[in-house]
Amino acid sequence: MDANNKFTSKYLDSPNDPLYPFGYGLSYTAFDYSDIRLSKTQLKGNESLTVTVTITNTGKFAGEEVVQFYLRDQVASVSRPVKELKNFSKVMLQPGEKKEISMEITPADLMFYNSKLEYDWESGDFTVYVGTNSRDVKSAGFNWVK
Repeated sequence: MDANNKFTSKYLDSPNDPLYPFGYGLSYTAFDYSDIRLSKTQLKGNESLTVTVTITNTGKFAGEEVVQFYLRDQVASVSRPVKELKNFSKVMLQPGEKKEISMEITPADLMFYNSKLEYDWESGDFTVYVGTNSRDVKSAGFNWVK
């Protein structure tokens, strides 16, 4: 281990990860997420992308689940977040019930301040993540060209 690296755990028996990921919560039931379905994987200009996932209550009790949608810009001109929360949806499900949850992504969701301090977006490869918290997610990739 490098003593000058502030982000290296100095303990051999303890992980360097947070105890609970962002968005973590407890429930009396369990939920299952289907694979992510994208309306397109290649987009141009001002088109929009629909991201859909099916949530199933696999437990014995009714419960509410907060479905979280994150985006990642794989290659950008400035450093970008690894996972950026873009939307969420709270869903109430009875035992065995399934619901389809969708989110629309537009170029406005891809915008950020570039090195010239202009609020814009760049063409490239992106990843969308959907899950119950920031760690336990499903992912799918797409490409968007201006």
